[in-house]
Amino acid sequence: MRIRFVVMLAVILLAGSAMLVLAVPPSAGTIAGKVTYTGTPPKMKTIDMAKEPGCVKEHAASPVTTENVVTGPGNTLEWVVVYVSAGDQGSTPPAKPAEYHQKGCQYLPHVQVMQVNQALEIFNDDGWSHNIHPLSKANPEWNKSQPPGTPPIQAKYEKPEFIPVKCNVHPWMHGNFVVLNTSHYSVTGNDGAFSLKGLPPGKYTVSAWHEQYGSQSQEVTIAGSETKTLSFVFKATPY
Repeated sequence: MRIRFVVMLAVILLAGSAMLVLAVPPSAGTIAGKVTYTGTPPKMKTIDMAKEPGCVKEHAASPVTTENVVTGPGNTLEWVVVYVSAGDQGSTPPAKPAEYHQKGCQYLPHVQVMQVNQALEIFNDDGWSHNIHPLSKANPEWNKSQPPGTPPIQAKYEKPEFIPVKCNVHPWMHGNFVVLNTSHYSVTGNDGAFSLKGLPPGKYTVSAWHEQYGSQSQEVTIAGSETKTLSFVFKATPY
C-alpha cells in the first residue's frame, strides 16, 4: 500500500512538473537601438501665442517652440515612432484608454500612439475653449470644439493611420495621432533610444516614422531571448 502511494505521488509530481513546463512562456527577444540624423535640421521657431493671453502668461518663463523636428545630444532625433510593421501576430487593444491633453495651448504629448480600436480620451486642461481636428483619411474625419470644464472627448480608430492633428482656434497647435496594429512600438525621447520587447522568435519588419522625414524600414530575425540592435539614420534638411 505504501509503495502504491509513493508511485502515485511520483506520478502526480511529474504531471505537475510537466504542467509547469507547459505554462512557461516561450523565449522572447528585444529589438533596441537609437534614431539619429545626418545633415542640418531646421531651427525650431518660437511660437507667438498673443491670440490667447492666458497661454502667453503660462509660458512667460519659457516660451514654447515648434516640435516638428526636435533634436538631442549626439544628433539624436526625438518624436520618432519605431514599431513592428510586419511579422507581428497582433494583439487585442489595451483596456486603458490613450490620453491626449490640451494644456497651455499645446498638444501633450506631441505624438500620441494608440492601437486600432483602443479608446482615446481627449482632455481640455485649460481655462478656455479649444478645438481638436484630426485630419484622418483612412478613418472618418471629425472636428470638435471643447469648452473648458467639459468631459473628455471619446474617440476610437478602426484602421491604422498616421493622423496630423490641429486646432482651428489656435493655429499654432499641431500634433499627431499614430494608430497601429501592434503593441510593439516605442517613441523616442531626447536620447533617440527605442526598445521593442517581448518578441517571440520570428522574422520582423521594423519601421521608424518621423512626421517631417518620413519612414524607414529594416528586417530583423529574432531567434530566441536575445537583443538585436538596430540603428535608423534620417537625412535632415534645414527647411
